[in-house]
Amino acid sequence: MDILSDTLAALRTGRPSVVRTDARAPWGVRFQPISGAGFHVVVEGRCFLLPVGGDPIELGPGDVVFLRRGTDHAICDAVASELAPFVPDRVDNSSPIGSFSVGGDGARSVLVCGAYHLDIDRPHPLLGDLPEVVHLPASPGRHPALRSAVDQLCAEIHRPQPGSDSVVTALVDLLLLYILRSWYAELPRERTQGWASALNDPLIAPALKAIHDDPAHPWTVELLGSRAGLSRAAFARRFTAVVGEPPLSYLTTWRMAIAARMLRETGDSLGTVAEKAGYTSEFAFARAFKRHFGAPPGAYRRERRAVASSL
Repeated sequence: MDILSDTLAALRTGRPSVVRTDARAPWGVRFQPISGAGFHVVVEGRCFLLPVGGDPIELGPGDVVFLRRGTDHAICDAVASELAPFVPDRVDNSSPIGSFSVGGDGARSVLVCGAYHLDIDRPHPLLGDLPEVVHLPASPGRHPALRSAVDQLCAEIHRPQPGSDSVVTALVDLLLLYILRSWYAELPRERTQGWASALNDPLIAPALKAIHDDPAHPWTVELLGSRAGLSRAAFARRFTAVVGEPPLSYLTTWRMAIAARMLRETGDSLGTVAEKAGYTSEFAFARAFKRHFGAPPGAYRRERRAVASSL
């Protein structure tokens, strides 16, 4: 099991959405908070990202910005420009593709603005380790896979064809993987820690893979340590230092992510969900789930399905 892909799949609560934004100076757009993460790709022109509580970030053609918590923010041609609410039009009610136009009759900018619907109630370390804003400037020869995905996405949105909904959804998912890879690749070795470090740590990565491959297994610190070739105490210290939480705490975090996904996406009974999440009794599972998410499994399922149906 590929740990990064596995984690992203478990965190998704719906398919991503994407909007082609055409703007002419003077222009400014205010984006409301979303339950998940957001991203922007500058296709043409120059502009500024205005994060809440942060300094303006100048963006140019080909730049990619990822906002890990989907907090409110703005993008504009100039810091003093008036901001309009972001209210895109959809191709149709079932399509993830939209369009939006704003501004006057001056210099033109084109952006691709998107959202990933992710479970952020109890963030996985994958998201917790990222900065609030990830800015990946365009640079010749750097991150070619990311640039290729951006080019394909822009082309598909510019001229939608039969099957574009599925193609765009797949490309936006792919874009997220490439954004994360590119950010990890740019980290100086001395700053690599947490999830970025764990995925490549020769001792911790095998233990993480074991947890992801079989989350229902009755893992102990000693068993996981044997995957790393370390004693129980040495493994616990290294895992905690690298991942940011103790091994069994991470095991619980991952089991809860798996259970939450099953509750959102399947009609499996609570007993079946409990078993696949590694719990021998439905009562013990329900108690752990409520402690983790603040709501019992049944209530969580009803609430999440209601939210999904409204998207």
